[in-house]
Parts: sequence; structure tokens; C-alpha cells
Amino acid sequence: MTRLAFVGGGNMARSLIGGLLKTGVAAAAIRVAEPGAEAREALGRDFGVACYAENRLAVAEAEIVVLAVKPQIMPALQAELREPLQRSRPLLISIAAGVRIDQLERWFGHTLPVVRCMPNTPALIGAGATGLCANGRVGPAQRAQAQHVLDATGLTRWIEDEAQMDTVTALSGSGPAYFFALVEALEAAAVAQGLPRDTARALAAQTCLGAGRMLAESGEDPAELRRRVTSPNGTTQAALESFRDDGLAGLVARAVAAATRRGAELAEQLDRAAPDAAPGSH
Repeated sequence: MTRLAFVGGGNMARSLIGGLLKTGVAAAAIRVAEPGAEAREALGRDFGVACYAENRLAVAEAEIVVLAVKPQIMPALQAELREPLQRSRPLLISIAAGVRIDQLERWFGHTLPVVRCMPNTPALIGAGATGLCANGRVGPAQRAQAQHVLDATGLTRWIEDEAQMDTVTALSGSGPAYFFALVEALEAAAVAQGLPRDTARALAAQTCLGAGRMLAESGEDPAELRRRVTSPNGTTQAALESFRDDGLAGLVARAVAAATRRGAELAEQLDRAAPDAAPGSH
């Protein structure tokens, strides 16, 4: 039985734990470190997993350690976790947005196998999209383990060049917010045309859900699906021409580029704010 430890028991950790239990992982194989007493109680009650206030106790003897904390918390874990992680050398999985593999190696030790992941919020309902990349110490069996952990909440894709993880963050990590913004705009536009707000919201949300399912389940190219629903000189063509004239493609490209740049900037800021590992502790 593979022993897993989660450092941080927030929403994303809860979604991963719930998904893993559904795949047959035993609750007895999972430990969680969570500083909040109420959150620890809820995790134990809801999932039957062992919960600890101290990170060291949770990660002891774990074969896989999932760092499920906010990026700014990560450097503070160094003093507490570096020594025990170097002793047991588990597979280290980080779901902290923007935290690079070299930063994780510097804080927790250069000998650890490390997988960096970028999940998104639909993982909370089992419909996530996660990009993963690994350092050179992650072997095939550990890649499979990491993928199994993240598969518990949705689709996973390996990214071989870590530099592309900022683009993954901009695409799928931030992408749900783009979708919500589109639904907001569709709702507002329909209300402006006289449709009741509750009806506009329901129709916009269901339309986007249905279109997403068609794209994911059909395997068709999105351009082909778009062509099928666009009749010559019809209503859809009129709307798409308006999108084209207003530069939708360029707008989206600039937005994703801006988010990609910001991801890289946040990692650099974390570098400047975080203390280096103790000299000689590799």
C-alpha cells in the first residue's frame, strides 16, 4: 500500500483525497497535515484519514508527499520539512501555482524526485485539467504514481519542457476565470436584449457546458464543430463576424501571453523573497 501525505488540507487537497478514495486507495494510506483544528476535524470526519497539526508527523514514512499549500507558504516549509524529506526521499508532488522545480529542489533537497503540477479549480468537482512536469530523478513508476494522484480529479497531460508550465497556468490554470467572464458577458448581452436574467444565465451556462462536452467527447476539431453550427448568412455567422471584426483571436492571444508573463514574474518574486537552503545541504 503506497503511503501518501498531504501538506495542507484545503479545497484542492480535499478534492484529490476524495478522488483517490473513489479509485480504491485506502483511507489508512493517507495522512494530512493541516494547521486548522476545524479543518482537521472535518477531514477526518469526511474521509476517515489521519490528520496532524504538525507537518513532520504527517510526512513520516510517506512514499509520496503532496505539497498542497499556497506558493507563498512554500519557503516557510523548508526549515520543518527539508531534513525529514531528505531522510525518506519520497516522491514530492507540488500543486503550488508557479513554483518551479529548481525552487523546490533548493528548498527541500536536490536529491528528491519532484513533480510539479498545475491543476485548476474544476478539479473540485472531478472535472479538472492538470499539467505535470518532472525532474530527472522521477522514474517511470513514479510518473505513473503522480499521474494516478492527479487523474483522481480529471484529465492530466505531461509537459516535457518546464518553461511551458507558465503557459499551462495561463491556459488551464486561469482558464476557468476566462470561461466565467464569457458567461457573464453572454448573460449581460442577453439581458440587454430583454431576456430575464435568470433565464439568460441558465441558457448561457448550459450552452457552454453542452458545447464543452461536445468538443471533449466527440474528438472533433473545434473549427469543424464551429463550421457545422454556422449557416451561411445566418445568425451565428453574423455573431462570428462581429467577433472577428473586434479582434477576438488577438484579444485572447494577448490575454494568455499576459498571464504567461505574470506566472514567470511571480516565480521570480518568490525567489527574491524566499531564503536559500542551508549551505552544503544538498
